[in-house]
Amino acid sequence: MSVEQTDNRWRPSADLAVMHCRAELLNKIRCFFNDRQVLEVDTPVLSHAGNPDAYIESFVSQYDGPGGSKKLYLQSSPEFAMKRLLSSGSGPIYQICKAFRNEELSRLHNPEFTMLEWYRPGFGHHELMSEVEDLLKYLGLLSGDQRVLKMTYQALFERYADVSSHSADLSDLWVCIQEHNINLSNQNANDNGGRPDFDKDTLLNVILTHVIEPELSQIPFVFVYDFPPSQASLAKIRSSTPPVAERFELYGKGMELANGFNELTDNVEQHDRFVQDQMRRKQKQQQEIQIDQYLIDALSEGMPDCAGVAMGLDRLLMLLSGKQTLKEVMAFPFDRA
Repeated sequence: MSVEQTDNRWRPSADLAVMHCRAELLNKIRCFFNDRQVLEVDTPVLSHAGNPDAYIESFVSQYDGPGGSKKLYLQSSPEFAMKRLLSSGSGPIYQICKAFRNEELSRLHNPEFTMLEWYRPGFGHHELMSEVEDLLKYLGLLSGDQRVLKMTYQALFERYADVSSHSADLSDLWVCIQEHNINLSNQNANDNGGRPDFDKDTLLNVILTHVIEPELSQIPFVFVYDFPPSQASLAKIRSSTPPVAERFELYGKGMELANGFNELTDNVEQHDRFVQDQMRRKQKQQQEIQIDQYLIDALSEGMPDCAGVAMGLDRLLMLLSGKQTLKEVMAFPFDRA
């Protein structure tokens, strides 16, 4: 009796050296936060509510057991649960966990990935950027006197795309896109000369990914901070001229590694933003996501002023191990799961 030949997808796609590198990375992260007396926490992966952000798609599951049926969401990040801990008086906390997004699959994207997220009561987003820099040094990604370059979102667009992220209108952004030969005409074209019907933030993101990020590939690390208020997500908005969201992102060789905020603590404003997110999802014909009332209730009790950041550990591992794709640092990526 012959045995059918199997393919090699049962094998891990990451080699043993990378698996050792991952284990060392996780150990070093825990030592870093233990030395700073930041508490490691563990929160549920399944939740009754998801993130209604229109740029995030959640996986939906279904519970059918004692107590009846219930829709559940796989977390896109542990943020909401961790903020409930902060509101209960936890103090500084961090978590290493799995996160899930029902979105892109590519060299830098996998539906399931490993995330590091931490929160620092009493910190602003600039202080948290300094701690992110300290972590990079601790992991050996920066030398002792090397610093991470810092640029505002506005300066980034002016320098690399020659366009103002604040004052540019849709026509200005389309000119930039056309000058760089970015073809989007086959997607949702409207009556505006065959152009797709995209809002300003979508066009800014196209310029960021197609024009600016390739330029950043020549820079070891850069913090981009002070985003447009429309991209505040869960960050506070500073009443400057023009107003900006107190948010930052960390790039390593052109690859987004982390996203941080000076966290919004106002329960009323947070609820209003969630409602606005739901409206945008409805306009885009995306699935409806239930608002996390537990988070709103926690904020109403009083979450301390703090800054928080989420970092993709698989991408960080790519830099540490010199790999070019997520498949090379994950034992069983999506096509082998």
